[in-house]
Amino acid sequence: MKQYAMAVFRRSSAGVTDGTAQESPPAAKDQDAPAKEVPTAQAKKGRPTPKRSAAQAGRYQSIQGGRSSGARATSGARPSRPLTDAEKSDARARERAERARRTDAMKRGEDWALGPRDRGAARKIARDYVDAHRRPSEFYMYFLIVLFVGIVSHNKAFTSISSYLVAALVFIIVVDGLLIRNALRKLIAERAPGESTRGLTMYAVMRALQIRRMRMPAPRLKPGDKA
Repeated sequence: MKQYAMAVFRRSSAGVTDGTAQESPPAAKDQDAPAKEVPTAQAKKGRPTPKRSAAQAGRYQSIQGGRSSGARATSGARPSRPLTDAEKSDARARERAERARRTDAMKRGEDWALGPRDRGAARKIARDYVDAHRRPSEFYMYFLIVLFVGIVSHNKAFTSISSYLVAALVFIIVVDGLLIRNALRKLIAERAPGESTRGLTMYAVMRALQIRRMRMPAPRLKPGDKA
């Protein structure tokens, strides 16, 4: 019994001694500790994210290429002088002169003054062809005025035949549009091969429906001239 107690006591002491000897020093624990986490955005960019005020400082860029924070520069630059009444009057006069020059060029059919809808050799050929012929579609607006007056007057006889008149007018316009399309195809193939004819028939028909003096660009040819 005495021997058994001594053996147990020795085993406990040895265990305590071994555990104390095997305990790792604090330095070893610090080395094995995980490294401090780096934000994902910083890890991707390789640099810290700038502050909001610093980012906004270089955000705005002027038309000339210089950067600005959006506020007016305070480097001592003098503000622009307000225009006098004489200078404003001169500026308005120049604008009116420029508009008049552009309108005159548009009436003459010069390409630089025309809009995208009227530009191109094919559109010019279509305008000349329509202007050089008297077509029934040209009287479309006059007929609409007469039809409107007849309906407003509540004339029973006219009202009864108005629907037939409208149907006849639509038929005439459709037939005239087909004739214009066939003629333009031949002219474009002869004078401007390779030019796009997309939307050309509708463009010519809409011009034919307008009153001659209201067409823009203004007609260069008179009825009967060679297109």
